[in-house]
Amino acid sequence: MDRIYVMQLVRSFQVGELNRRAFLRRATIALGSLAAANALLAACTPVTAPGGGTVPPPVVDEGADGAVPPPGAGSMVAYPDSFQDGPLSGYLARPDADAPKPAVIVIQEWWGLTDHIRDVTDRFAAAGFVALAPDLYKGVVTTEPNEARKLVMELDMAAAVDEIRSAVDYLQTQDFVAGVKVGVVGFCMGGRLALMTALAEEDLGAAVAFYGTPLTPQEAGGVLAPIMGHYGAEDGGIPVESVQAMEAALNQAGIENEIYIYAGAEHAFFNDTRASYNQAAANQAWPATLEWFTKHLME
Repeated sequence: MDRIYVMQLVRSFQVGELNRRAFLRRATIALGSLAAANALLAACTPVTAPGGGTVPPPVVDEGADGAVPPPGAGSMVAYPDSFQDGPLSGYLARPDADAPKPAVIVIQEWWGLTDHIRDVTDRFAAAGFVALAPDLYKGVVTTEPNEARKLVMELDMAAAVDEIRSAVDYLQTQDFVAGVKVGVVGFCMGGRLALMTALAEEDLGAAVAFYGTPLTPQEAGGVLAPIMGHYGAEDGGIPVESVQAMEAALNQAGIENEIYIYAGAEHAFFNDTRASYNQAAANQAWPATLEWFTKHLME
């Protein structure tokens, strides 16, 4: 450990030159563990910041809802919020392997962190990826469309992106995660959030959106990671033209992408618990997604 470097990190955080997220990431690398970085964060004393005022006191991770699961298992875990106070939680599944593996964040549909999303997370783990599904609704799950619509309207999408970015930070500090880049995949509402994360997170290795509202041509030029999209030709809420416009804008901006539009598929065609499930489209989209993450996270 470079003690002088660590002291510089502490000073930079105290005077406001580093935010909480950057401090935790750099301190974790310098100290070798997230626990040590959190302990250091807790010990930092607020001082006067440049221009007056004080830097608010740091918040310590309150601990996990459950222990980190062993290889080949999944469970709820808690992890630090890099942007706000208090811990976040999500469902973490690990592959049955001792060696570190690349990581993928799985973003829920508007129903919440359902059994289906947990199952998809488990499927990524079975395919050899560490997979984490953040609980963006904080334990709320619904099967009623009107309630789901209300939950979406109440969700601060920018704050949700920050929670996903906190999940990136958490995964990057785990010794069972390989590589410096993390992937993100989302479904419906989560698909849109995956695309939004690709506009904000520099440590994103690749993004996959399943029937998420496409980026506008103006937004597409700001993407920071390769994009894969899976859309249904019969999706009543997402016109094919808007998907094609995003694809054209990504191509024009020189951003690597693969966009698939499946004939006969409706919205939520990948969700095998709903009437909209389209097995043919799902069976094409799944291996393509695994290949995309393998390509961009295992380089």
